[in-house]
Amino acid sequence: MSQTQACTATGTLDAPTATPLALLPLMLFLALFVGTGVYLSAQGVAFAFYELSPVVAILPAIVLALGLGAWKFNQSLEQGIQTFIAGIGDSNIIAMCLIYLLAGAFAAVASATGGVDATVALGLHLIPAALLLPGVFLISAFIATAMGTSMGTIAAVAPVALGIAQQTGIDPALMAGVVLSGAMFGDNLSIISDTTIAATRTQGAQMKDKFKENIRIAAPAALFAVVLFTLAGSGQAEVAPQQLELVKVLPYLAILVLAVIGINVFVVLSLGIVLAALTAFVTSDYSLMTLGKDMVTGFEKMQEIFLLSMLVGGLAAVMKAQGGLAWLTDKVAALIARLSRRGNAGAAELGMGALVATTNACVANNTVSIIVAGPVARELAEQNAVKPRRAAATLDIFACIIQGLIPYGAQALLLAATFSLSPLAVVSHGWYCMLLAGLAIGTILWRNRQNG
Repeated sequence: MSQTQACTATGTLDAPTATPLALLPLMLFLALFVGTGVYLSAQGVAFAFYELSPVVAILPAIVLALGLGAWKFNQSLEQGIQTFIAGIGDSNIIAMCLIYLLAGAFAAVASATGGVDATVALGLHLIPAALLLPGVFLISAFIATAMGTSMGTIAAVAPVALGIAQQTGIDPALMAGVVLSGAMFGDNLSIISDTTIAATRTQGAQMKDKFKENIRIAAPAALFAVVLFTLAGSGQAEVAPQQLELVKVLPYLAILVLAVIGINVFVVLSLGIVLAALTAFVTSDYSLMTLGKDMVTGFEKMQEIFLLSMLVGGLAAVMKAQGGLAWLTDKVAALIARLSRRGNAGAAELGMGALVATTNACVANNTVSIIVAGPVARELAEQNAVKPRRAAATLDIFACIIQGLIPYGAQALLLAATFSLSPLAVVSHGWYCMLLAGLAIGTILWRNRQNG
């Protein structure tokens, strides 16, 4: 066994040989999940993307990854399974799964106790009918910026947004895209976001400098998104007079205030459940037994995305151990080296963006993708005179773009579960991420031309 493929005691590979072969399992998963939905849609099957669960579609990919480990990478089946289990147990994966459970429980309890209906009524009362979509976008963006987490924002806002869509006749997929857009805007910009911390630390930049660089691209994209959402919602909403029950709105107001203060998302959602239950105890005959049943209902609703997130985490760990991510970084670095022999900063920035975007498409986690791509990006930045703040902003922006557009990302999956939609329907309406991609690439090319 070569040194580059020596297995550790935990079953992972030390310094794996870079190879595209390790990415085949991800390609198989996407081909099965997306391909089946596209094929059935062409056959006229209703709800085609519901026919094959992504949890089932990923199983052959996992089998292939473990088989490749034994066949090509000198990794025994047991070692491969250990690597897979270690990926499932990654702190980022476990954190996402816990957020799923708490978000599901909060949504179920708030709905059963009338909190969602009351909050929807308040929102419809305060936001003009023609501005419901941009209003939800701005609220989501503000909360995500304050909380530093798109997942926590989606968990808090999605149930209310769904209620507004149902009350007004707005396309649920469009509303889900609005929430996704606002959540990704705030996650990208927030100074307490994991992605910001990872990007600034790997590039040696100051958070305030990265924020200033980042907002120059994110703010125009957000303004364009507001305009598009305003036009898309024009004339759709017919809001009936609302009966306000402010007491039942208190749990939502509380979690919004706690989010702005910067309280941990787990604490925020847990308190939201408690407050929703206390409100119901005071205003109705709601009981502890009913509370327990409603929480279990919320847990059950998140079962599919809970399992999928764990399986994706395990698959990503196996692909990384087998050299799939190393191959990506090597190829992008070599391409940039050819394009930027004369210190072409624009080529380097686009290369950094491509590197973190491709990595994120494989691991489905924007923070992890930044950490993986960070060292290579920093070396490229130093070689091509790209300032640390610009390198950090580039990494965070392109990781945000891909995270908001992959149908197997945690954000799309949580919204799909909440709105009872296909994840593809959700990401197809994530217009902010699409606008951000165009503006980011255009800005880099324009700056490079100005400096050239």
